[in-house]
Amino acid sequence: MKRLLILLTAILLFTVSSAMAETAKIGMITTLSGGGSALGIAVRDGFKLAIDQEDGKLGGYPVDLIVEDDARKPDKAKQISDRFIKKDNVDIMTGIIWSNLAITVVPKVVRTGAFYISPNAGPSLLAGKECHENYFNVAWQNDNLHEAMGQYVKDKNFKKVFILAPNYPAGKDALRGFKRFYTGKPVAEVYTKLGQKDYAAEISAIQSAKPDAVFFFLPGGMGISFIKQYNQAGLAKEIPLFGPAFSFDQTILNAVGKAALGVMNSSQWNKDIDNPANKRFVADFKKAYGRLPSLYASQGYDAARLIASALKAVGGDMSQKDAFREALRKADFESVRGPFKFGPNHHPVQDIYIRQVVEEGGVLTNRIVTKAFNNHSDAYVGQCKTQ
Repeated sequence: MKRLLILLTAILLFTVSSAMAETAKIGMITTLSGGGSALGIAVRDGFKLAIDQEDGKLGGYPVDLIVEDDARKPDKAKQISDRFIKKDNVDIMTGIIWSNLAITVVPKVVRTGAFYISPNAGPSLLAGKECHENYFNVAWQNDNLHEAMGQYVKDKNFKKVFILAPNYPAGKDALRGFKRFYTGKPVAEVYTKLGQKDYAAEISAIQSAKPDAVFFFLPGGMGISFIKQYNQAGLAKEIPLFGPAFSFDQTILNAVGKAALGVMNSSQWNKDIDNPANKRFVADFKKAYGRLPSLYASQGYDAARLIASALKAVGGDMSQKDAFREALRKADFESVRGPFKFGPNHHPVQDIYIRQVVEEGGVLTNRIVTKAFNNHSDAYVGQCKTQ
């Protein structure tokens, strides 16, 4: 009888242990083709690096990462997310680059009980009125980097600034954020089409306005096209450009070329931030992929490390949703940015830097020159009522 009891206890413990170690399913929807694909590829590669560092695990527990391409199309992103939830039964979703896609996908995902960890898009709507206990953003709230550049341009005493961005949620957040800290009245505020490649009309408008500086937010291929055309028009020598890291990121600097040299841009991360986690990330990324990591890669990596910390806290048991959520809130992981913490609306409270595009060993890259903000939060946390 005693032997039977011991045997049954052992079987029970094995069964419980196996259930707890069941593989966590992570669905990644990101942009891998068409305009902006370099950003999604970087997020994916950074995220996968964290898994590879643990030989297929996060936090010591196995994960199943399913990656799908949204091609920057909201309808396609929605279809993929529906399949991830209904067919694949994913526990966690991540990966979206663009704010219009995030607004389409995230609210429905978190209402199902799944978690969404954003490695990039941080629209004001999801930081404020439609925040949710299951939604976390490891990158920023959209306004943040633009706020930092608004402060910097103001501090440098530029009086006549021309500002432009794409006409979609992140573009509107960008210019709103810039104006929040610049405080002066821009000489012009222009919204372009999302995905636009020809900026002849905008460059003509800049020439007519005669500003003393230009602030722009044009991520991915949009920024490449604009900077090249701005330089070709001879404006780079006359009117300094300022922008967020998105238009001067490692993923696009080679395509932009030397027209970007010397430009100041704002970022919450750079490869020269001096901490052990960042040094390991940069070295391992270069070894794995044969290129320097980008801002987007760092965000994909931090998203994975955040998930790892929460999986470790619950012993890999995703049925413990409340405990998993609390572990995400604690953010007990070594970020490539250094100390990391969330605000009440699950967006980072973090330092933001001003970087300059430089050439190192024949390679265009960024170097931190100063800090714009310490422990900076976002403007929408007061609108978040669920925390």
